Amino acid sequence: MSLIASDTQRIVVGLGVTGLSCARFLAKNGMSFSVADNREIPPGLDQFRQEFPDVTLSLGPFQAGQFDAADELYISPGISLREPVIASAIQAGVKISGDLDLFVQSARAPLVAITGSNGKSTVTTLLGAMAEEAGLKVAIGGNLGTPMLDLLSDDSELYVLELSSFQLERCAGVNAEVATVLNVSEDHLDHHGSLLAYHQAKHRIFRGCRQALINRDDMLTHPLVPDSVRQWSFGLQAPGREAFGLRDEAGAVWLCFGDEKLIAADEIHLAGRHNLANALAALALGKAAGLEMASMLSALRKFKGLPHRCQHVADVDGVAYYNDSKGTNVGAAVASLRGLGDRFQVVLLAGGQAKGADLEPLVETLQEVGRAAVFFGESAPVLSEYLGEGLPSQCVSGMDEAVLAASRFAQSGDAVLLSPACASFDMFRNYEHRGECFVDAVGRLAQGRLQ
Repeated sequence: MSLIASDTQRIVVGLGVTGLSCARFLAKNGMSFSVADNREIPPGLDQFRQEFPDVTLSLGPFQAGQFDAADELYISPGISLREPVIASAIQAGVKISGDLDLFVQSARAPLVAITGSNGKSTVTTLLGAMAEEAGLKVAIGGNLGTPMLDLLSDDSELYVLELSSFQLERCAGVNAEVATVLNVSEDHLDHHGSLLAYHQAKHRIFRGCRQALINRDDMLTHPLVPDSVRQWSFGLQAPGREAFGLRDEAGAVWLCFGDEKLIAADEIHLAGRHNLANALAALALGKAAGLEMASMLSALRKFKGLPHRCQHVADVDGVAYYNDSKGTNVGAAVASLRGLGDRFQVVLLAGGQAKGADLEPLVETLQEVGRAAVFFGESAPVLSEYLGEGLPSQCVSGMDEAVLAASRFAQSGDAVLLSPACASFDMFRNYEHRGECFVDAVGRLAQGRLQ
């Protein structure tokens, strides 16, 4: 590695996957930098030392004023801009950037940028599959899978990125060909401080975009953009001209573009009406990006969904079990409850770290479509108090106990849904681990080995 000597002091703040990708990008472009992390042993430490043995690395708690003399900070998404040492640097006039800024400066192919409180991973992955089906060389990642800087290539014909509010809040402009906020509900309030600040961070995705996609069912997704920005829309009601939506005809539900029927809902391998909204969003984004409709519909027919997102696990004694462990906020859990509530009475498994969110809307929806509830984790007492005597419920201490309790509440023809509405870190390594524990417990239940 050969870095060009410079008086410019660049610091990558936060290691991990994003920090490593920033380091690789800066090194590849010959730009000198150092790295700081407030953890003694951050993720990716060994890999960093192997790749960049000569780069200065500062570990351990940040010190007051540590970054005030820097020229530019590349801040990893997990570090809040309200962190005192970061706020001090901002006050001192230090330029704040992130991996998204570096990506925008370097990408040469069109970008479809996707954010939202829920569904963004499904829409990103599905749109990527549609572009591949259409024969494009597409790079898919961002907050999902491969870090965006590692995707940069002169061969790419299209980028499809999932972007988080954490990434967006420190980006000057995204300059996407097509940008969307799929939906907005309370999430990450412990990081952003308020729903307004969270909403504002999400809407930074529209900065510099040429086309925008809005959700007609969620006014919080509608951007303030110039008239020159073409706007598309999707929603779960009948669409108008040049819009995507659902139509009921002869007892069948169809995904439509205007008056044109595109595909019947029963041809799609995704559970719940919220996933019909995700499919409509992907079709709309692809249409805006110039993808052929036939290729998009072919990809949609093949798409089986993502693990831990309203994923059908098994049927046991006439009860369908669904793993929606990625439902880490109230809006996601409510969407899954309503989606399955069209077909089933639902026994809900929920709980964990609420991240400052109001859990009452979850309980209100549960009372509409639920048969019973099983609560676990830090938020279990709060959820139980909200539900009161409205439905049968039980608080448990582990996933095996939760699945066993749910199986006793459920009746043939019901669904058991793990959609926790909370983060997982009080009991599990991450949401994937939580979902895997659920799938394992359901498997043992089916074999008669869960006790």
